[in-house]
Amino acid sequence: MSDLGPSPTVVGQPVSSGTATGAREVSTRLPLPATVRLDSVVWLYVIPIAAIHLAALTAFIPWLFSWTGLALAVLGVPFYGLGITLGYHRLLAHRSLTVPKWLEHGFALFAQCSLQDTPAKWVTVHRMHHVFSDEQPDPHSPLVNFLWGHFNWLFYQNTATRTIGSMQKYAHDILQDPFYMRLEKSCLGPAVYLAHLLLYPIIGAVTGWMTTGTGMGALQFSLSLFVWGGLVRTVLGWHATWSVNSLTHLFGYRNYETNEGSRNNWFVALVAVGEGWHNNHHSDPAAASVWHRWWEFDPTYCVIFLLERLGLATKVIESKTARRARRRRGVRKVEQPVALGQSSEVVFVDLPTPPEPHRAVRRRNRDDGGRSG
Repeated sequence: MSDLGPSPTVVGQPVSSGTATGAREVSTRLPLPATVRLDSVVWLYVIPIAAIHLAALTAFIPWLFSWTGLALAVLGVPFYGLGITLGYHRLLAHRSLTVPKWLEHGFALFAQCSLQDTPAKWVTVHRMHHVFSDEQPDPHSPLVNFLWGHFNWLFYQNTATRTIGSMQKYAHDILQDPFYMRLEKSCLGPAVYLAHLLLYPIIGAVTGWMTTGTGMGALQFSLSLFVWGGLVRTVLGWHATWSVNSLTHLFGYRNYETNEGSRNNWFVALVAVGEGWHNNHHSDPAAASVWHRWWEFDPTYCVIFLLERLGLATKVIESKTARRARRRRGVRKVEQPVALGQSSEVVFVDLPTPPEPHRAVRRRNRDDGGRSG
């Protein structure tokens, strides 16, 4: 394995602006990660992604349109997206909450309906992103170029993220679970995706026959739900997730001065179930919520809040501000898990509290031309 770069600092630690503080200046351009092999195309990703994009273009055929199909596509993005934002991201990658194993595994299976890789691979890439965010080893920094950060990084072999060794390093806790190991070694994930995809034409055919009484009506409605509710929704869900990697490291505003270029982007927050408040997340990656200002609505946290009230979620990690207030009142603090890049384990550390948003330093916004989105 190639050198992964300098030893990382603890992720999520905010810094003040100014050269005297030792804050790292974020580059405007980066070279490709040294561990990427441009001569090794990952066809296992290229073929299905290209095929589903091409198949989704049939949505432009007027005969395949239905308002029900459109509604399934639009509403399906946040619905299935919870498998990624809550299941993969906040539950598995950051351990921001604890749920019963049956529910954790259920979220992981639900995430397969989005066709965004196995839990161990997803967690490996994401934890490495936090350790090396917007540095050369970052697997998907848009500072290489926008398309690289958006999806091109998926199409080439990266020995730092797609080997058993890298998964043991960054997702050791995931691989210890036999259920996730089965997902790695079997075709269960793609099978779940295909099975859920087939439900759309089956339900559409039955419903179409019942409402029209004709075979042609059943066929039209069946294909409409398949194309819009299945294929188009999958493509939109992909781009929602990919936009977190690309757009929220380029466009938006910053509440906190962090050691990378993360930004809060309202559009990405809208399509990615709250994940667009990315600067908030990078300032406090272990927290279950990214809702730092009243308008920064976080639907994923609303679901976590509901699970907690129902007794299905425990050890929900609060914001640093809340944890600090608890310590001042003498209440036992909740330890927060943060995956460190140089350890194969998830360790527990206490991170300092970031500045309040209204006191955030905005010097970098001026330095980079005040990009907003």
